[in-house]
Amino acid sequence: MVRQREEIDPKYKWNLTKMYSSKDDIEKDIELVKELGKKIETFKGRLKEGKETFLEVLKLYEKSSRIFQNLYVYSHMKQHEDTRVGENQGLATRTEMLEAENSTSTSFIVPEILELDDEILINYKQDKEISFYNKFLDDITRMKPHTLGQKEEEILAATSEIVNVSENVYDMLCYADMKFPEITDEKGEKVRITPSNYSIYIMSNDRRVRKEAFEAEFQSYKAYKNTFASTLYGAIKSEIFYSKIRNYESARQASLFADDISLEVYDNLIDAVDQNIATLNKYVDIKKNLLGLEKINMYDLYAPVVSDFEMKITYEEAQEIILKALEPMGNDYLSVIKEAFSQNWIDVYENEGKKSGAYSWGSYDSNPYILMNYNDDLNSMFTLIHELGHSVHSYYSKKNQPYIYYNYKIFVAEVASTVNEQLLINYLLKNSKSKQEKMYLLNYYLEQFRTTVFRQTMFAEFEKIVHSRVEAGQPITADDFTSIYYDLNKKYYGTSTVVDDLIGFEWARIPHFYSNFYVYKYATGFSAASYLSNKILSNDKQSIDKYLNFLKSGGADYPLNQLRDAGIDMEKKESIIEAMKVFEKLVDELQKLSEE
Repeated sequence: MVRQREEIDPKYKWNLTKMYSSKDDIEKDIELVKELGKKIETFKGRLKEGKETFLEVLKLYEKSSRIFQNLYVYSHMKQHEDTRVGENQGLATRTEMLEAENSTSTSFIVPEILELDDEILINYKQDKEISFYNKFLDDITRMKPHTLGQKEEEILAATSEIVNVSENVYDMLCYADMKFPEITDEKGEKVRITPSNYSIYIMSNDRRVRKEAFEAEFQSYKAYKNTFASTLYGAIKSEIFYSKIRNYESARQASLFADDISLEVYDNLIDAVDQNIATLNKYVDIKKNLLGLEKINMYDLYAPVVSDFEMKITYEEAQEIILKALEPMGNDYLSVIKEAFSQNWIDVYENEGKKSGAYSWGSYDSNPYILMNYNDDLNSMFTLIHELGHSVHSYYSKKNQPYIYYNYKIFVAEVASTVNEQLLINYLLKNSKSKQEKMYLLNYYLEQFRTTVFRQTMFAEFEKIVHSRVEAGQPITADDFTSIYYDLNKKYYGTSTVVDDLIGFEWARIPHFYSNFYVYKYATGFSAASYLSNKILSNDKQSIDKYLNFLKSGGADYPLNQLRDAGIDMEKKESIIEAMKVFEKLVDELQKLSEE
């Protein structure tokens, strides 16, 4: 039974009082952001006045942004503790309204910078104090073809609050309002499926339980398919609107441009993965045989292939294993992990109303925080070490970069988290004590490939298709989303798997589809991490130092440059192909063990 939040021991809950210890402190910062916004507005039309005025605006903007970030992060993390609490919902909504207000107040800054004569801007950038902001200014001038005039930017800023509506409706429906059916678990007891615990039952050794969980989950989403289609279609239309009005060729280009990523990186990923679908189906065939099935269904894909072997790992045991697995990273890296464990950075267990899944977040002035729903299993331990990778990345970025340059791009974020995961699986395989355990771990590792490279790339294809259709003027209904998603599953799994009709409704379950062209970064990150983790495990000190410098670089450079400095070129399709070779090698190893 899912506990209420107050029933959970405080040592397993994050401590957000480090950010705000009272409501008065929150109100003071809200008022301060409003005051700074008004002060910034007094500089409208004045950026040509001289270096002193220009510098003051930049400093005020930085200060306002930094305080607002603290408010926004805190309010939304409080909301995620229990989405049913009205006070927390209200505070999150207030900060979203403040974001729109603040954006309007500062909306003139970028257009005015872009309107400056080149000579004036060059002169400003040569100033000793202003030169600190040179990369920030270069990022703005790079966006010149996609930035509108002051009035238009004010209008767009005023509409920013509307952009969140689709995702907010999705969150409220999925995590607060929807009630999922009960199923009968392995012990014959009735349990209610939730977005968080579904992963437990779809990985059950009992096929009946897997099938019941699968049907309970996706019948629920099917029942609300039209509502979910409306929210997703609205989100897509919003992304397309902003991309068109900012003179991008597509929403996809708009998303990738921010990271300075070419469309070829995205397309190369899909092409490289498509070329290896046969290997994916070979793995599924091996899995089918190991499970003793005549036919394998979609609800069987997550089942462990070693039915009489189970790894139950408590949160405390996971901490010990993680510290051992990350020893190749060195003592300084380990000290950050220990601080995360001992200083309440992590909100560990599920409670009623808590946001499902997991993330690492925080502001520049807070420590990193991790939200998760730990279930005492191998998957939970991997989720924990994954999010710790993000947290250490953020920790190092904040320690080594100023506020304005600390925030790294998502494209590189998944590298940091996945390197941690791969160090863990290497440690576990190296220390496995039996054939059963090794097969269990190999299956887990292969599942990481399947779900992080193949599945996320399938998601990326889905996004590419549905956005392209809407951009071509074709409306998309719930049935269209379902058909497109079902056909992709047939493409990826059709030669090995019975592709159940209900899988077509999985699109409604994926929150990342509300984050424009996000999911492909998981697959590229996993591929880069495969290469970099092998370097780290070879005890190549130079490679380890390069990797730590990569973590410390924050947002001081563009992602592809940062990864090249770390030792891998993601513009080459070969980078993905190398990951595919690792997958093929692991499939062969599992096949060999299965035949012994």
